[in-house]
Amino acid sequence: QVRLVESGGGLVSAGGSLRLSCAAAGRTFSAATGWFRQAPGKEREFVAGISWFGDDTYYAESVKGRFTISRDNAKNTVYLQMNSLKPEDTAVYYCAFRGYMYVSRRGADYDYWGQGTQVTVSS
Repeated sequence: QVRLVESGGGLVSAGGSLRLSCAAAGRTFSAATGWFRQAPGKEREFVAGISWFGDDTYYAESVKGRFTISRDNAKNTVYLQMNSLKPEDTAVYYCAFRGYMYVSRRGADYDYWGQGTQVTVSS
């Protein structure tokens, strides 16, 4: 079992920054991590992913160049640094773990999910 807790969300003005954290407890070894988001009335979408060793990272086109995913396995924590935020980034952000070291862009490939953290970007 893996328990995930996201933090770091909040309200920020357009152009601002936030750093989300995803703290994991339990069997996290060899687990790739993804960040997903879901805005009201929209489907959940992949935002970024990082392999277990951190050597492979993937981003949605909409966030590439603005967001950076990283991890500290010693702390069992994955981060999402979000810069140059836009109102369209407003959503609930979820982190997810899969029992495999490589990233997938499909939410169905992830086994454990956090409760989500709200990010609101005002214009």
